[in-house]
Amino acid sequence: MAEGNNQLSRFLGGSPVSVLLRLIILCIVVGVILAALGLDPAHLLESFRRLIETVFSLGFDTVERIWRYFLLGAVVVIPLWLISRLFRSGR
Repeated sequence: MAEGNNQLSRFLGGSPVSVLLRLIILCIVVGVILAALGLDPAHLLESFRRLIETVFSLGFDTVERIWRYFLLGAVVVIPLWLISRLFRSGR
């Protein structure tokens, strides 16, 4: 059983929990960037500043916005991550 966990950790590139946390954070960051670029690229810094203010306000809208950013980023990050892991496991 320990060998199965070792193979899973090797495939994922670390422990499953740490990889999951890194992927979640990366998905949110990429989602923020993509949404900012798609909505208003001329005011990227202003959009980022407003996002930070909203996150600090900790309102319900913040959770919904972060969830949308996460999903938007996940559409790009998860397939790329999976493809990279599949190519690395072939070595």
